[in-house]
Amino acid sequence: ELNSLGTADDRQAYRDALIAWLEQRSEALDADSQARLSTNPLRILDSKNKDTQALLEDAPTLADALCDASRERFLQVQRGLTALEIPFQLNPRLVRGLDYYSHTAFEITSDRLGAQATVCGGGRYDGLIGQLGGPQTPAIGWALGIERLLLVLEASAQADPQGVASRLTASTSPDVYVVNRGGEAERVALALVRDLRAAGLWVELDSSGSAFGKQFKRADRSGARWALVLGDEEAERVEVRLKPLHQQGEECTVALAPVSAIVERLLTP
Repeated sequence: ELNSLGTADDRQAYRDALIAWLEQRSEALDADSQARLSTNPLRILDSKNKDTQALLEDAPTLADALCDASRERFLQVQRGLTALEIPFQLNPRLVRGLDYYSHTAFEITSDRLGAQATVCGGGRYDGLIGQLGGPQTPAIGWALGIERLLLVLEASAQADPQGVASRLTASTSPDVYVVNRGGEAERVALALVRDLRAAGLWVELDSSGSAFGKQFKRADRSGARWALVLGDEEAERVEVRLKPLHQQGEECTVALAPVSAIVERLLTP
């Protein structure tokens, strides 16, 4: 779910409009919202009171207060998500009551958690570092509910016993340990790990940059069936070495694309 909080000026214009609208209807607000009206009116939009939420259906929205530059910026975010094929929906009631937020605010939700649907939330924090005494620096941050994420995995595994979540929750060790060293190798390894995880494999990426010998020791301790080995030479040749760790088999070299060929080789008994 996605919304734009705009600039500080946008939010002030919206705050003024919202307060004026709410003051005319203050008697219809729940007690908590009435208290917030004079302290943090934007938080009223987060009210869990059903009557207040029904009242807010006709309230002005932040989108109405955004300047042209903020609107265009928000459209660019949406275009980026569309290009990455990340599904989203606009939620004009998604706000943050903290002054250091600016522009994008988002939440990742699940339909497997009942009323507590939010798994992750965050946004852009242009004012945070300055408030902490540092230079004015754009920033992005988020918080992830680990317990909620585990509940989503468990529910997904129960709903689809043959699915990715079921296999991940049943595993006791990773399928693959990615050994890599070198600037180009690290870049290629990061993209490869993303694609392998998207294909449903449990992948552990060694990000230490230490010598191959040390990384192989960690790979053995991980319990993974395979080590994928990437150095700058392999990256230059657009290939990866597959090394069996705890089973019979021979080391082999496979092209980095298509990833489906690597996945098929890794899943072959």
